[in-house]
Amino acid sequence: MTRKKKWLYISSLFAVAITSTAIYLYKEYNRKNIDTAELEPDYTIAASAIIKEFETDQASASKSYSNKTILVKGFVKDILKDDHGFYSLMLGDTSSMSSVKCSMDSLHNNEAATFRKGVYAAVKGVCAGFNADELLGSDVILVRCMIEKAKQ
Repeated sequence: MTRKKKWLYISSLFAVAITSTAIYLYKEYNRKNIDTAELEPDYTIAASAIIKEFETDQASASKSYSNKTILVKGFVKDILKDDHGFYSLMLGDTSSMSSVKCSMDSLHNNEAATFRKGVYAAVKGVCAGFNADELLGSDVILVRCMIEKAKQ
């Protein structure tokens, strides 16, 4: 094989590798999250029950629920709005400091604006973890949430 042919093969392989990498990076950069409303929940559970599971055995609960779609049912303890206008619903028992913190998906953020404390709600989201705090109460964290249903 001549030197010119070797150079042509190496250049072709390099061009294919660069093009493939560029296409992959472009697709990943522009990838959108699937709307949580379209996902079927892996688990349906009461807010107080999931909090108790995490407080009892955090490792086991994390293994079961992390990165899973969960439908949590409970009473709205609090409604938080951050500096950017995004809402979070706090679900759980009012007698406990612990709660399920549901950070609303930007597509469903306006749904939370109409809520008030004390309303029973079912919120679907993806479990992102658990923040344990004995003094201020522990939080199970759900992200990309949307309100499934509400009862007045």
